[in-house]
Amino acid sequence: MNIRSLIFIISVVFLTCKPTKTIEDPLLHVLSSEQPEIKRVIDSLEQFEVQIRYTQINRTEQGVTFKDYDFQVNDNQYFYPASTVKFPIAVLALEKLNELNSIQMNTRFYIEGDSVETTFLKTISEIFAVSDNDANNRLVEFMGQDYINSTLKAKKIAPVRIAHRLGYHSEDLATKPLVIYENDSTTTQLPSTINTAPEQLNLDKIKKGNGYYDEENLIEEPYDFSFKNYYPISTQHEVLKRVIFPDVFETSEQFHLSEEQSSALLKAMHTVPRKVGYDPKTYYDGYCKFFMYGDTKENIPDHIEIYNKVGFAYGTLTDCAYIKDLNNQVDFLITATILVNKNGIFNDNDYEYEEVGIPFLAELGRQLYQLELSRKK
Repeated sequence: MNIRSLIFIISVVFLTCKPTKTIEDPLLHVLSSEQPEIKRVIDSLEQFEVQIRYTQINRTEQGVTFKDYDFQVNDNQYFYPASTVKFPIAVLALEKLNELNSIQMNTRFYIEGDSVETTFLKTISEIFAVSDNDANNRLVEFMGQDYINSTLKAKKIAPVRIAHRLGYHSEDLATKPLVIYENDSTTTQLPSTINTAPEQLNLDKIKKGNGYYDEENLIEEPYDFSFKNYYPISTQHEVLKRVIFPDVFETSEQFHLSEEQSSALLKAMHTVPRKVGYDPKTYYDGYCKFFMYGDTKENIPDHIEIYNKVGFAYGTLTDCAYIKDLNNQVDFLITATILVNKNGIFNDNDYEYEEVGIPFLAELGRQLYQLELSRKK
């Protein structure tokens, strides 16, 4: 039985049976919705390549437990993760600061050859508030791809492969040196590192579409993602769990952040752009918060906190979020991706982000939130 048939049967059951206190699979229940934002995607699943993992959070005297619900989650089916890779990069950068004696979150630095002077804390704020590519790339120069990949592997965070910077896909395997301010007048330099060349990925749907633009030329063949970053839904979800609920994991699997670092990271993850100085007309609250609020320019209420990282590129939209309602004692985890590239051409900037992708993710978040409001804890 295929997924579409299963959803139809479940929807009929919900419509014809007497209401029950529990829903067997809340994710399938939501995806059987007649809301057009959801229905048009579910009716054309092959086109949209949807993957979703939703986690209910339960608390007992023994601690926190998770119940995961999956829809088409498949580590072997590739999607381009875009800016979602900035999340583990930001966390690992904070962790690496603890390995260096004289560098803290507020230490000033710049990349050799770059005119922008910044701090690690400001860089992380820019990554989460507006998904700044240059900010992310500065942290890649700080650590290097090999360090990022090996550290994630040591924490049993897999599969994942960080292969390139964002905004431009430099093939340069050498990182650029960082110039660090020890004080107002004295600087020191962190040296460049040479990283391992990425291997070709061998995954399902690693080649997508029927054409792509290479500068101004249309190449009439599928776009090959086999040397790009790889960060599937299951891995994104595990990183989020480790950040929000570190004590659930073995010490060796945790990110080792100080209390101050953890607090700063969580604040950056949920703070909307207007609260850190960005123009709210351009960077409205839902700009980087697709679930629940991505399709509106209204402000997110103060009692709703969304700790997340989105990605959007090559027609792929992804969000990985912990959503918390302070007034109603509701919290849950949700990671989802959708491809919106109707014409099958990449690099033409003709994607259905606003028409299909973001409305789907926003409605998905709202409907899961409504289920959580009524769920018996």
